[in-house]
Amino acid sequence: MNNSMAITFAGRHFSSDELNLMRQAAIDYAGLGVTEIARTICEWLDWKRPNGRLKNHECRLLLERLDHQGVLMLPDLHSSGRRGPRTVATDTRSDSQTTIQATVADLEPLRLTLVENANSALWRQFIQRYHYLGCRVPVGAHLRYFVHSAQGQILACLLWTSPAWKMAARDRWIGWGPDQRARNLQYIVNNGRFLILPWVQVKGLASTILARSARQLPLDWRQCYGYMPLLLETLVDATRFKGTCYRAANWMCLGETLGRGRMDRYHLAPAKPSKLIVGGGVGLGQFGGPERARLPQVDGDENAPFPQN
Repeated sequence: MNNSMAITFAGRHFSSDELNLMRQAAIDYAGLGVTEIARTICEWLDWKRPNGRLKNHECRLLLERLDHQGVLMLPDLHSSGRRGPRTVATDTRSDSQTTIQATVADLEPLRLTLVENANSALWRQFIQRYHYLGCRVPVGAHLRYFVHSAQGQILACLLWTSPAWKMAARDRWIGWGPDQRARNLQYIVNNGRFLILPWVQVKGLASTILARSARQLPLDWRQCYGYMPLLLETLVDATRFKGTCYRAANWMCLGETLGRGRMDRYHLAPAKPSKLIVGGGVGLGQFGGPERARLPQVDGDENAPFPQN
């Protein structure tokens, strides 16, 4: 990349002058470390979320990419273990538990609770031990949930993250162009992990949780990040699952992709066909594309094996 080139990253266009500013910041503030350089650049460029928080995580990813491409030189990282996915230590708290066989009505009212620091380790353990993709550090904006029964039992774990930048089937369905996508991509949220714990055997639970999530997540997201999502999406491994519980929750399949997905930051998983499924019962007219006010109901056996995505 030469000094006169501009780039687009995470939905924002950066001019050659702004890239030069990043290059100079990496030199002038090398003694402060990469994280502080990222925060400084975000302040200079006013790169913020709608709630006013700096996008320092995305900025750091951009700086690391520019460093790898030779555009700038970052200071050496402080030693904090090997690069790549963090190892999740597990203990007896996440051991297999007594089988729960009941109806959804027996477990009501279900509670979707945001994961706080105090129970973050348990959430990571469950995902690491029982989700086939394991636990990865989320990229960008995200929220994590436990699903509790009325009796306080943990039934499921969910992760919602910011979406992939490009998804051909999604972009065609919405009908937006590059400029519209850059402005409005933040209004899409991706279901990066959905795990029904293996000892929970409750008919109809998965689609019930998805339906509740579609109502609660936008409110929690607005509270945390300052704006309301309009569309939910997920990628379902087509070699493992049919995505029936999503369809039973009134989501719809838009097509297939061979992408690795946003959570595979280190490209460890082989590329494989995944179904792109969207839901939430939302209107997309303000995206600048066609109106998608109502998603059709799709019939199917939601209890076919599909404990996770």
